Amino acid sequence: MIPLRDENPTLSSPHVTRLLIIANVTIFLLVWLSDYVTALSGFEIMSLEEAVQRYGMVPADIMNYKRLHTLFTSMFLHGGVVHLAGNMLYLHIFGDNVEYAFGRRRYLAFYLLCGIAASIAHMLSITTADDWFVPAVGASGAISGVLGAYLLLYPKARVLTLVLVYWVYIMHIPAVFFLGFWFIFQFLEGMLTLGLGVASGVAYWAHIGGFVVGIALAPILKKRRPPPVYKELSTYILE
Repeated sequence: MIPLRDENPTLSSPHVTRLLIIANVTIFLLVWLSDYVTALSGFEIMSLEEAVQRYGMVPADIMNYKRLHTLFTSMFLHGGVVHLAGNMLYLHIFGDNVEYAFGRRRYLAFYLLCGIAASIAHMLSITTADDWFVPAVGASGAISGVLGAYLLLYPKARVLTLVLVYWVYIMHIPAVFFLGFWFIFQFLEGMLTLGLGVASGVAYWAHIGGFVVGIALAPILKKRRPPPVYKELSTYILE
């Protein structure tokens, strides 16, 4: 399922959400196109691989109280275009309403806290020695927190969704079902990585941890009463 948009307008502009998207996209493009940027600007820009090694969150370092800044820098790095696009799509669709409910400062603090909590959840899920030295990058954990808060605040909001099941369907799905299904999928995949030892390049437990913390913090940080969810009006033709 791919979300296209939600039917849940806000009463203010989501400036923090937009800045987060701009920051993530800009940083990715700079390192992804490092050779071209260096040639055009004259300033040497590190490659994506170098950026991941230098600013990615390495669990072993954090456990030894080293390079703690990577808990933050890793949130603004992505491993590829698909990774970035998926994260930014979800942040764009669900972030504005959570930002409105919390207020901009609380929302930014919430976003960063969820990202840190997601990193901790990822470290707690590590079962092999090699994984302690693999850098973790991405905004997925922080955005998962946004999804958790959205589920709690706007469960009845409808999400226009592209569904691919033998055919292409566009459906209006309540947030409680869309995000609930998303969480169940993350949980099942996470259990596979633990119980069956299935190798995966995705930090599913970071998603789970961020989502749970998002749900827990939403009632505490909610500043404004969420605006009513607008529903499309049906038109009837009387004959």
